[in-house]
Amino acid sequence: WVLHDWNDEDCIKILKSCKKSISKKGKVIIIDVVINNEEQDEEDETTQLKLLSDINMAAIFGAKERSEKEWKQLFIKAGFNNYKIFPIFGFRSLIEVYP
Repeated sequence: WVLHDWNDEDCIKILKSCKKSISKKGKVIIIDVVINNEEQDEEDETTQLKLLSDINMAAIFGAKERSEKEWKQLFIKAGFNNYKIFPIFGFRSLIEVYP
């Protein structure tokens, strides 16, 4: 639960560094918020918590919570080829990113 504290440019730098540190068969594991999934209901408490967290990140750090599309763009810009998202930690998800 680290990358949401950083802007896109810094996230890309962090992810590039992670990519250099793993083998070609390795993966980076990220636990973070993924907002705006199509199956989420805006009235759902979990969705509201994600959106509130997004506002807090913007106000405090100048950062943000990201949608799956925004995560994908970061992964591609950092040189990763694939990813999987598992929404299993309440309002946070487990994200696996592969070189």
